[in-house]
Amino acid sequence: MTELHTDRLILRRWKDSDLEPWAAMNADPEVREHLGEVMTREQSDGSVARFLEEYDARGYGWLAVEVRETGAFIGFAGLDEVDEEMPFTGVEIGWRLAREAWGRGYATEAARAILAFAFDTLALPEVLALTTATNTRSQAVMKRLGMTYDPADDFEDPTVPEGPLRAGVVYRIKAGGTTA
Repeated sequence: MTELHTDRLILRRWKDSDLEPWAAMNADPEVREHLGEVMTREQSDGSVARFLEEYDARGYGWLAVEVRETGAFIGFAGLDEVDEEMPFTGVEIGWRLAREAWGRGYATEAARAILAFAFDTLALPEVLALTTATNTRSQAVMKRLGMTYDPADDFEDPTVPEGPLRAGVVYRIKAGGTTA
């Protein structure tokens, strides 16, 4: 399994010690604000089991993110295939960090490493980023990565119940695009 290093972060395979802080993140309503309901411990643990299976099957997926200096688990970042229910196809990049890690540039740093892996190792022609129309924090990361937004790509997420989280936006970056 791939391990990616940045100046401040290590993106790596999930460990058993990640389960507790991952569950705490998924039980935090602020972390889940643009994702839907909080998750139970069982749901959270089950998500990690799926992440590992999918990574092993495809050679990419969601990696745990830790701070190099302290070894602290702060969230995840990685790649996933766009859900088949969506009105478009491709591979999406994503990230989710514990609230304590917000505002430090970790999401952008991790995403840059993931994009380099996507383009340099996997030779993907394009990577998408999806979020709710109201998630301005994630959209700011997407812009910092050099991703572009086209309002024509806006969509209603069929995997989300009716409500404010259903309106989605897509950002895109092609291989050779700016990630600096």
